[in-house]
Formats: sequence, structure tokens, C-alpha cells
Amino acid sequence: MTNTRKRHTPEQVVRKLGQADRMLADGADVAAVCRELGVSEQTYYRWRNQYGGLKADDAKRLKELEKQNATLKRLLAEAELEKAALKELAGGKLLGPGRRRAAVAHLIAKMRVSERMACRLTGLSRSAYRRTLKADTVADPDAALREWLRGYAKKHPRWGYRRAYHDARGEGWQVNHKKIQRLWREEGLRVPQRRRRKRIGSSTADAPKACAPNVVWAIDFQFDVDEAGRPIKIASIVDEHTRVCLGGLVERSITADRLTDHLDDLVKLHGPPAVLRSDNGPEFISQAIADWAGTRTGLSYIPPGSPWLNGYVESFNSRLRDECLNINSFYSLLHAQVVIGDWKVEYNTVRRHSALGYLTPADYARHCTHEMEPDDSHRDRT
Repeated sequence: MTNTRKRHTPEQVVRKLGQADRMLADGADVAAVCRELGVSEQTYYRWRNQYGGLKADDAKRLKELEKQNATLKRLLAEAELEKAALKELAGGKLLGPGRRRAAVAHLIAKMRVSERMACRLTGLSRSAYRRTLKADTVADPDAALREWLRGYAKKHPRWGYRRAYHDARGEGWQVNHKKIQRLWREEGLRVPQRRRRKRIGSSTADAPKACAPNVVWAIDFQFDVDEAGRPIKIASIVDEHTRVCLGGLVERSITADRLTDHLDDLVKLHGPPAVLRSDNGPEFISQAIADWAGTRTGLSYIPPGSPWLNGYVESFNSRLRDECLNINSFYSLLHAQVVIGDWKVEYNTVRRHSALGYLTPADYARHCTHEMEPDDSHRDRT
């Protein structure tokens, strides 16, 4: 006798559990749901335990969580107070004891919090807060030198403590470089560091007008999280002319090598595009992407801070966010891959696009007869 038992893949199980959730929400009982799915109740509950994100031990913990509800309310009130206090300190980092001490005094005076809480939020011990500083006493032996250092830093804002040490010795101060460095740091004096300019990718071609399929592919990333707070990174690739979502990745992390492997798969199916358009993210301006492009396609990077220049994929991302990510809660990476993959299939084959005369992207691409203009064929692929 042959075994006719049907085996379900994890993706099929996830989809059937989603269908079951919708039927249960409409008022159906478990027996009716199992008949509709074509499985036994034992199989349904086994699927729910294995893929539904709720284990037997989790159910036992529900009673404990109810007991902790009162404690959580109290902790929430304290957390809100701490949040408001931290907003008062959001003007900059508290790098030295002096700034921490001033922050404690500010929180006590304005927020009316206890000294213990204020010290905990600023990372300063209560004994250090209460200790009287030498600089605050009349008998501070370094008061004159501190005053000289403040005037020196104001006169020469780009000179550091090393120059101050040699100039102090030249003016007759009997002091070593270690004391100058300590006093310089205690007074909060420093030379502002110039910020490094952001690295910008070097385009190998000007993006032509997307007048035909396979001329411009646009690619961009999105981020989401699952119910456990773990990151989910989503890469989407869109043909700018047909609006078809050609592919994409849903992973915890997407490296440049992983991206080039996926682009290789898409090129085998659709052929290489004339230009690949993206922003200046580290995955796109890496050497791996440049090596992959070679002479097969051009790279066009939009200027930093100008997402509107990559408007087609940004519009696609907004639809994905509004119609899929914002209305689904993912309990695993597999669940996210299934739901997002199904939505992209629906976007290509079911969802009608107003810019395409209310045809679906797949229908428009199937009947499209546009060809790339001759001027676009002479792109620079250095």
C-alpha cells in the first residue's frame, strides 16, 4: 500500500496558518478551519506549536505575566520619568565629572527627581556628586593657571594642550606637561575635530531615461524587525520602465557579496540592465559591486541626501511599507520571507498601476514594445 500522506513545506505551513487566523477571526471554529485546510486538528496544533511562535512553556508563563502587570505599571511610570529626564540631557554627551555634576543639579532643580535617580541617570556616584572640588574652593592652588589656560584657549582655539605647555613654560610657569593636560581636560578645553566627509561612490555612467525595459534598474534597502526585536533587512530591485519588482532579498544582513550573487541570478533571467541606479550606501559603493559591474553595466549613484532622485524604488518602498510591513507582525525570518515574497508577487501580477494605464506591471511588461533609444547605447562603462 503506497503512502499518500501529503508533505507540506514550511512556506505552505506559514500561509495555511495565516489563512486559519483569518477564518478564526471571522468566527469559524477549529474543526471548520481544519476541514478547509485539509488537515487534522492534531496537525493544526502541531503546526501552531512549531511555526505559530507560541510554545507550551510560553502558555504557562501567561499567568506569571499577569502577576507582573502591577509591577510593570509602576516601572512604566518610573521609565516615563526617566525618559523625560534624559530628554533634558540630550544636548550633548556627559564626558567629564564636571558636566555630570552640573547635569545632576539641573535634574534635581527642574525635574524634581531625587538625588539618587539623577546620579543614576548621569552615571555619577552620589559620593562624587557631594565631594567638594578643589576648583570650587578658595584655596585652589591652580586657580591662576586655570585662568591662564582658559584665556590661552580662547585666544588660540586651534591649539592644543601641548602647545599650551611649552608656552606656559616660556612665560615662567613651573609646571610639567601632565598637569597641563589634566587641568586642560578638567576645564573642558579641547580642539574641535573636523568631521570626515562622507565617502561618495563614483558613478561609471549617467543614468539614461528609462524609456524601455531593462534600461534602468533601481535598487534600495528597507529595514524592519520581528516580534523579538531582531533586524530584518529587505532589498528590492525595480525596473523603472515597467515598474516590475524583479527580485529582492529578505535577510538578517545583506553584504555586497550576497547582493552581487543575487544580481547574477537576475541577469541570467532578464539580461544585464544598461544602468544600475542606487544611493551611496556601503553595500553599493564597495569594490565588490564595482568588480561585478565591470563592463556589463553602468553604475549611477544619486547624490547623498537626495532620495527623490531614486523616486521609482522609493515609491515602491512606500507601497511595501504601507501595504505589507505596517500591517504584519513577523515572528521569524521565514515568516517575513514568505509574507514579503507573496506581496511582491501580488504587486507584479494583481495590483494595477495608475502610471501604466491601470495595468499590472507584469501585464504591461508582457505587451511592452518600447526599445532603448540609440543615444542610450553609448554609455560610459569605464
